Amino acid sequence: MSVRADTDPTGHPDEPHAGSLAQRLNWLRAGVLGANDGIVSVAAVVVGVAAATPSRAAVLTAGLAALVGGAISMALGEYVSVSSQSDSEKALIAKEKHELATMPEEEFDELVGLYREQGLSEPTARQVATELTASDALGAHLDAELNIDPDDVVSPWHAAWASLLAFLSGGVLPMLAVLLIPEPWKIAGTFVVVLAALGAAGSIAAWIGGSSRARSVARVVVGGALALGVTFGLGSLLGTTGVV
Repeated sequence: MSVRADTDPTGHPDEPHAGSLAQRLNWLRAGVLGANDGIVSVAAVVVGVAAATPSRAAVLTAGLAALVGGAISMALGEYVSVSSQSDSEKALIAKEKHELATMPEEEFDELVGLYREQGLSEPTARQVATELTASDALGAHLDAELNIDPDDVVSPWHAAWASLLAFLSGGVLPMLAVLLIPEPWKIAGTFVVVLAALGAAGSIAAWIGGSSRARSVARVVVGGALALGVTFGLGSLLGTTGVV
């Protein structure tokens, strides 16, 4: 069960135990990956097309296809991935419920053994197992044996919607940039907008996750610049050779 940060009994509201860690990381992962992928993939498409042809219709068509197709693909992939994880966790919870109902003594001894392996003495391990079993037997076994919180099983629908919305919000930026910025600054301006957006996304992800902002920003900006450079070069080559 989640604990509100302002009532956290540990006095450390910023630490993972203050809330639903699995759900928080799930939303963060889906949201950040979706936004980054939306920015980079849509930008790569529109920059490549814009480098090959000055046609706004071609750029808009390609950009919309990349935006919609990518968003659906991200949502579907996230749903399938998280569904597999959720199904596995639910199966383990059901198995543990069955074992507690059919062999409670064996399960109790197993719990005592697990606490002994963590360094508790026999009397202390037995006392802890007794009190936790009386309070929440299933929760105690899931935590000690499987490191699962039954109230913290990840939601595939939440992850899918987070990916879909994040991809759309990220992908709209390069489309607007390449359509609205006038020549001759269209390509250069789109590069700037995209790399700035990637840097902001990387910084936000690092801030939420408590990691290094510089490292996070550098990763996404360098990767995005590489993707844009490659597609721009390919588009220019196709345009100058008359292929398109």
